[in-house]
Parts: sequence; C-alpha cells; structure tokens
Amino acid sequence: MPTVGMISLGCARNQVDSETMLGSLKRNGFEIVDVKDCPQICIVNTCAFVKQAREESVEYILGAASLKKSGKIKYLIVCGCLPQLYKEKLSQKLPEADLVLGTGDFPRIVDFIKGLGKKNRRRTLVSSARSYLYDEFSPRFLLTPRHYAYVKISEGCSNFCSYCIISRLRGPFRSRPLESVVSEVKRLSKGGGLKEVILIGQDTTLFGLDRYGKAVFPNLLRAICGLKNSVRWVRVLYTHPAHYTDELIAVIRGEDKICKYLDLPVQHCSDRILKRMNRPTTKKHITELIDKLRRRIPRLILRTSVIVGFPQETDRDFKELLEFLKDTRFERLGAFLYSKEAGTKASRLAGQVPEKVKEDRMDELMRLQQRLSRDLNMPRIGKIMDVLIDEKIEGEKDKYLGRSEGDAPEIDGGVSVTGRTLEPGKFYKVRITDALEYDLEGRAL
Repeated sequence: MPTVGMISLGCARNQVDSETMLGSLKRNGFEIVDVKDCPQICIVNTCAFVKQAREESVEYILGAASLKKSGKIKYLIVCGCLPQLYKEKLSQKLPEADLVLGTGDFPRIVDFIKGLGKKNRRRTLVSSARSYLYDEFSPRFLLTPRHYAYVKISEGCSNFCSYCIISRLRGPFRSRPLESVVSEVKRLSKGGGLKEVILIGQDTTLFGLDRYGKAVFPNLLRAICGLKNSVRWVRVLYTHPAHYTDELIAVIRGEDKICKYLDLPVQHCSDRILKRMNRPTTKKHITELIDKLRRRIPRLILRTSVIVGFPQETDRDFKELLEFLKDTRFERLGAFLYSKEAGTKASRLAGQVPEKVKEDRMDELMRLQQRLSRDLNMPRIGKIMDVLIDEKIEGEKDKYLGRSEGDAPEIDGGVSVTGRTLEPGKFYKVRITDALEYDLEGRAL
C-alpha cells in the first residue's frame, strides 16, 4: 500500500480530524510516515480561521506542490477548512492537487484515495459541513505524544460571534452522545499510557444542549473522572463565559482529576465592543464570574484570549482592556489582531481600525502581559509542583521539557526540568529554581 504523510495545520480540533483520517488510512493498510520522508501521498489539512492561517495553509500547499513537481511525492490532497471556505475556486487555483475535500468529507477519504490512480482521478468534493461528527469507533492515529490526547466532544458552533466564520466552516453546534465520549476516553486510556485527556470543542460548556435539551457538561466530566484506571489529568479548553453554571464550577472544584486550569476566552471587556462582537455577556458578568471561579476553585490558573483592534475599538476601549487585564491578572493569555473576514457581520461595520494602530496596540498589550506573567511566576520559585515530562531537550544533558497542571500543551509555557534519566509521559516532583516571563525552570527531586 502507498505511504501517506500528513501536514496538520491550525488548532487542536483540526488535529483530531487529521488523526481520525490517518487512523482510517492505517486501518485500511496504508503506511503512515513523516512528510519529510517524502511519502507517495501528501495530505495538507488546512486552517482558514483568519487571514494569517489561510496564508500559512497556502504556503504549505505550495511547498507540497513543489515536491510533487519534482517527483518526490506522487499525489497531493488538500482538505479541511480552506476548501470548505473557497470550494471550487481553490481547486481551480491549485491544479497540482489531485483531491480537494471539505470538512464534511473526512469519513470517505479512504475510498477517495483508493481511486487516485484511476483515469480522470482529479476530483473536488466539498459537501455540507453540517453532518460530520466522529465517534468512539473512529480510529485515531495520535499526532501527540502517547501520554496525552485531545478528545473533541462537539463540532461546529451556533454562537455566531460577529467576527467568526466557524459556522460556515464547520456547520451548527452538534454534540456527540455522552456515552460516545466516555467510551473514547476509556479506549484511549487502555493500557495506562495516557496521563492527560484534553476536552475540546468550539464551546465545551454547551455540551449536550442540542442533544439532550440542556447542557450536560458536568455529567460528562463526572463520568470521565469516574472511569477506573483512567487518566490523571482531565483538562478543559474553550469554555464560554456566558455558559458557566454553579453545577459546573462545583464539579471542577470537586473532582481531583480535573486540572484547576480553565480556558476562558473573554475577547474584550468593553460592553460596547462585546455587543458589536455579539458576545452575550458584559464586563460586569465577566468580572463577577472570574471572582466566583477564583473564590470557589483553589489554586485556579486562568487562561483567556482577547481580540485587539476590533472595528470601532477606540483608544478609550483599548485602555479599558489594558486596565481590565492589570486588575484581573490572567496567568495565561493569548492575543489576536482582529482579522476582517468576508461574509461576517463585523466585516461590514464602519470604523475598521488601521493595521498600524492594531499592531501598536498589540505590542503594548503583550508588553503588559509579559510583566504580569513574570510577576505571577516569581512567587513559584522554591515551590514544589508535579510536572508531566513531555520530551527530552535535544543536545542538552539531563534537560527535559514538561508541564505543570497550569500549562496546556502547545499554547502555554512550560517547565524546563533538570534531572537524570527522566521518562517522557511520567510525573515528577520538581522544585522550581527560576522564573521567566512565561516559563519556569526546576530540578527533579
């Protein structure tokens, strides 16, 4: 059977799609190899969330196309969000692509690839993104280290934030059955190698609303934590500040396996901007929620994301955001320049902020967050914490990269650990010896 390599771009939700495609191919006899080894078939799973992501996707596609032109790969497949957004236009502009698939066509990739060698093989298929939803029977070929895995509990989104195109790319919000998610976690953790499961979805707090008539995310968390011989850490990403309940907070506090770490994207704090973003919340609500979370969940680490330069964001709005961040002191923060996306309500708003102004605001905000992060890290010097080792640092003796309970992979900093013969995928007690802007350094005990 032909060899297959995957370039997976974008977020963790995209990565799960890549893993299920590769899992299906492996189950059907294809050999999965690294793209740098020049497989016969190269798949580029694209991201199209913002302009920068689309540019990166095109860059990788063109790179793969040059490999095909030179004969290093035989077939090029482009799939995911970029084809879903541009459909036939993308196929016309990429004659090098043998197959172009949208986000609703992942389950049939094996059949499509088996037909690549036939006459008139070049094909574009972009179905509706409203139906696809993988389940516990979908095979996975993990692209993460064996000791952690992402589990996507829902697909699509129905929040309709005015700046966002996710509903166009992924369809409306739809949850997996609760039992399906639990079964998948149970299967992935079989054998004891999995130490951390990371629950993801466009809005994890709404899990089950479409299927059961009410959000049952607390029930899902209890069920996963109740599995015997299961993972040690359950991490929750992509929660919406408008959809927290006291029950959910109580479960996060009460279940030992749930990381006392929450990803809470607020996007902004100005009521005027939040309204234009179509975010069903206010600064008062966000502030009260954060106060409640920190009161009720000891040792909580909060991560957020904000958008800089949204249309009609004035200097006053931006200063309000800076003051909010100073007061709230998020331990983790991601900031994004507003990207004008065609077809969104925000793209039609008057008062688009000039790029130079957006960039200057971003620089100021990130300088502030660097200072806040360093100040929050300094008191951790001398403390002992549990660290999960991810990998050995190449070329450095007795140096390893790991993460604390307060660090999600890929998006947060981590802990540089000195120790002898440490094993990736295992937990160690680590005494923190130094603190940087975003990372910690320590020695294994």
